[in-house]
Amino acid sequence: MLAAFAVGVRTGRHRGVDTAWGLAYTAVALTGYGLSAGHGDDGRRLLVTLLVVVWGVRLSVHIGLRARGAGEDPRYARMLSRAPAGRPRTRYALRMVYLLQAAIVWFVSLPVQAAQYLPDALGPLAWAGTALWAVGLFFEAVGDRQLARFKADPAHRGQVMDRGLWRWTRHPNYFGDACVWWGLFLLVAQAPVGWAFVLSPVLMTYLLAFGSGKPMLERQMGSTKPGWDAYVARTSGFLPLPPRR
Repeated sequence: MLAAFAVGVRTGRHRGVDTAWGLAYTAVALTGYGLSAGHGDDGRRLLVTLLVVVWGVRLSVHIGLRARGAGEDPRYARMLSRAPAGRPRTRYALRMVYLLQAAIVWFVSLPVQAAQYLPDALGPLAWAGTALWAVGLFFEAVGDRQLARFKADPAHRGQVMDRGLWRWTRHPNYFGDACVWWGLFLLVAQAPVGWAFVLSPVLMTYLLAFGSGKPMLERQMGSTKPGWDAYVARTSGFLPLPPRR
């Protein structure tokens, strides 16, 4: 996150922190894998690390490609406009964007860190978590790909994406993200001590569904996309459900 902050100061754009988001989790998982050598079960250590790395790298590559040549993200522009008068905006950005997200990364990744030290062999709950992670990655990756292809067609300019997974939920990528982190939690939940980390996926789900994810994006979409209200009326807001008539 500090590296992303340095890049943001140099370029004058802080949207790069979104690209760093997945890489930060990847760094936590790889560091934990190295530090836990000789402590946790080798199979669990390797599995949970690979799951985080695959998710984190895919997400960062996708966001990085999407942001190429783009200006500042309106969310960060609005946030920095609220910086107290007379105080450097870079310092405000460091505290309210980068350090805050670094703290969230640490807290949300606690189940991953704990799983790497768990001595128990992989059991049914861990494999169920892996399956849930796979469902989440499918919704994220396929949803992102469908949206990218839709937006790349000039004929769809100004239209609401309501096809594929986006017909069943307004946010397949956010739903998938939540599934990924609940799945990773299950890799530590087979041990009673693992339930001490249940607030980590709870926080991630809250941020996606009620915090800086879905509500903020939908406010922006509602003011710029014709047909958005009709799409909201027939499409589930988070969980995939059949479209309403």
